[in-house]
Amino acid sequence: MINLRARTLVLDIDGTLCFDGRTIDARILTALQDCERAGHALVFASARPVRDLLPVLGGAFPDATLIGGNGSLVSVDGQVRARAAFDPDALARLTDVVARFEGTYLADGPWDYAYTGPAGHPILGRVDQGVLAARVGLAELPQVVKFLVVGATDLAALADAARTLGFTPNHHLDEAILDFAPGTTTKWSALRDLGITEYAAFGNDINDLDLLRNARHAVRVGAHPGLDGIAHVTVPAEPAEVAAEIARLAVATTV
Repeated sequence: MINLRARTLVLDIDGTLCFDGRTIDARILTALQDCERAGHALVFASARPVRDLLPVLGGAFPDATLIGGNGSLVSVDGQVRARAAFDPDALARLTDVVARFEGTYLADGPWDYAYTGPAGHPILGRVDQGVLAARVGLAELPQVVKFLVVGATDLAALADAARTLGFTPNHHLDEAILDFAPGTTTKWSALRDLGITEYAAFGNDINDLDLLRNARHAVRVGAHPGLDGIAHVTVPAEPAEVAAEIARLAVATTV
């Protein structure tokens, strides 16, 4: 039996709950519903913008708080707002670096997006699945809350060049993309701004580092080496295993 000081459960989506880019296994959904019935508040915290969280959830958990863009977007009671966006000068410096390495990108605004990558890139399978937004030019986005480099002549050199300008890229090793967020925005900082400091968390990637590090009970899904020594529990990246670990929290003792 787990002794838990938190009644909020914060969950990453891709690679944590969703393994095909589109759906969440019914066993995981049932375990989450059990947690909700047991009195846990649910927060879904993703690298995806809020727009792209909604189709994956499929209408489930309408009362859940959503954190998108690795903390740059939040949705509370269905109201989406940007809590962090790239400064126009900083964005210009970043796009200059990207252009130097012939980079292509996906840039998200609060709702719409800009995309310059190839039509067959796997990330497009996760973009605007609900056909809720418009694909526009970068200059047409009122704010840019997330910037993904999806291709370049030398991705590692691009990342190094961006670091020299003060940017902090998250390198998703399994997808060969660079993920930039404005400033020091993280899922953890968004939670803190929402007043959520006591929680249990599930995550699988380096962008979940602070989320897991600050959790009362932290579960690593899979074996990302960047999360070694951070989580209290590690489970395989398999729906049945994730569902079982979530189910344990539904009957956890609150202390």
